[in-house]
Amino acid sequence: MKRLIIAIAMTALAGSAWAGGDPQAGQAKAAACAACHGADGNSFVPNFPKLAGQVPKYIEKQLADYQSGARQDPIMAGFVATLSEQDMADLAAFFASQALQAGSSSAAPDVLERGKKIYMGGDAHKGYPACAGCHAPDGAGNAPAGWPSLRAQHPAYTVKQLNDFRSGARKNDPNKMMRQIAVQMSDADIQAVAEYIATLKP
Repeated sequence: MKRLIIAIAMTALAGSAWAGGDPQAGQAKAAACAACHGADGNSFVPNFPKLAGQVPKYIEKQLADYQSGARQDPIMAGFVATLSEQDMADLAAFFASQALQAGSSSAAPDVLERGKKIYMGGDAHKGYPACAGCHAPDGAGNAPAGWPSLRAQHPAYTVKQLNDFRSGARKNDPNKMMRQIAVQMSDADIQAVAEYIATLKP
């Protein structure tokens, strides 16, 4: 646990040096993204993430990771293959500037309560920290550190990402932060926290 906290702190201090993006230029470049993510970044398909209101540094990193192969996805690999760093910055600026629509969950109250407990306080017995420590109590993320906004995200997408971190299928998290956390989470805990995250208001 101590090593994980130190790794989180080091990542926050490290930051990143992405170029500034132009939202207007990004809007034109985002036309190809609309089919999956929505014209304004509010995806209607649960398997595709909402990008509206997302931390721009996070979007840029994910696009760069898809391009380099650090994050694997056959669909995204094709879309990012020819993007320049400026293209990525412009796309990030556009989606970050869009209004995020509220999410929803059909989970039972006890599931949402469990998800809230994990999100806000972690699980000391299982040894993983609160999600709010990096992603903020309201789910808005941490823009300077490049940690993503989670609020109002589709539960199905969040579940898949946590499962991928847990299995190692996704491994582009700095210092293995998410992998070290997710590997300790049960299927029920992953589902619960994903459902709660969906209810966090924009």
